[in-house]
Amino acid sequence: MTQQPYATGTPTPAPHRPEGAAAPAGFPGPAGIHALQEATAGLQPPFAVVDLGALRANAAQMTRRAGGKPIRLASKSLRCRTLIGDTLRLPGFTGILAFTLPEALWLAEEHEDVLVGYPSADTDALARLGADERLAARVTVMVDSVEHLDLVTAAVGPAAAPVRVCLDLDASLRLAGGRLHLGMRRSPLHSPGQARDLALAVTDRPGLRLVGVMSYEGQIAGVGDDGPGPRAGRAAVRLMRRLSTRELRERRAAAVRAVRSVAPLEFVNGGGTGSLESTSAEPAVTELGAGSGLYAPALFDHYRDFRPYPAAHFVLPVVRRPGPRHATVLGGGWIASGAPGADRLPVPVWPTGLRYLGQEGAGEVQTPLTGDGVAGLRAGDRVWFRHAKAGELCERVNELHLVDGGRIVDVVPTYRGEGRAFL
Repeated sequence: MTQQPYATGTPTPAPHRPEGAAAPAGFPGPAGIHALQEATAGLQPPFAVVDLGALRANAAQMTRRAGGKPIRLASKSLRCRTLIGDTLRLPGFTGILAFTLPEALWLAEEHEDVLVGYPSADTDALARLGADERLAARVTVMVDSVEHLDLVTAAVGPAAAPVRVCLDLDASLRLAGGRLHLGMRRSPLHSPGQARDLALAVTDRPGLRLVGVMSYEGQIAGVGDDGPGPRAGRAAVRLMRRLSTRELRERRAAAVRAVRSVAPLEFVNGGGTGSLESTSAEPAVTELGAGSGLYAPALFDHYRDFRPYPAAHFVLPVVRRPGPRHATVLGGGWIASGAPGADRLPVPVWPTGLRYLGQEGAGEVQTPLTGDGVAGLRAGDRVWFRHAKAGELCERVNELHLVDGGRIVDVVPTYRGEGRAFL
């Protein structure tokens, strides 16, 4: 007999209740894990679920934190065209932040404003962009060096439609004369002078049109300040975030002024889900980039200033009971990108009291679990997980089951389900 999600006396995990994150009026709110279990009882695992009430509540929280500035939706965080389109119809979200140029061209068939968040070396995609005036008017490519400009202009050719260009300003914090680097190693453009020099190089090329500046402060937006571990570690993260926020505010403003002295700008993009408040407070920033907070993966459990509802889950079946203290599920090795560590593993959230074996972790074909939650599990029961990061879950499944008001309201394809593997 399989485990009953509503068994008498079984405690219901309380969902996160972030201030200001209520679902819009007239819409069902977050379902909670037990309601999701009941709605999906007829599905055969593995499968993935998105709680639309939680997603809408998270979107409302994000727009509140954005302080009135528009949020450009990071497509890599959703990787589902249906949910991208639905989110862009919500208040406060405008435009797409794509992760590859082929993806941007695909999305631009439907959407009018797509910024590629990373430089592209795909010469076929660049040639297609330059040959299509409609796509060239909708898609903006990212550059951070003259080398990128050479690559773009060579790929699109002399008869191309003008290519929209955005400069990627490095947002990392550099201390002690650059000997200490805190943040991502993204772009060689770090100083206002470097940004101005590349802006001049763009305007010297008639086939390119400078329209924007972007900078992503990963050391602020992507590093939780309330994580597990020693108190001293959390204090160090908070200090780093404060110093970096202050330094970047001044440097980004100076860089934007320097670039605007060369050409007018349509937008200045900054931030991420973890830094919406601080980035939106910068006068130089005109829009924010974010998306992961909609699904609220496990890495977003460790921020003091906001707490979204977990909206995305995946479910695996129990296939073995190797012993009284262990239960094994099918698959499970859906490990997130980044520096290897325990925080990149999916988190088993139901039944409560489950954990990995240190010697095995999350496996390619099977994953043994232990802990107090194992006792009631039998072959055929289900274990619910949350992925550590947002959109990477969709690289493992072909479809998402959308739950609203206690029932499945739609089944929609992921990028993978549409045969689109961009990365």
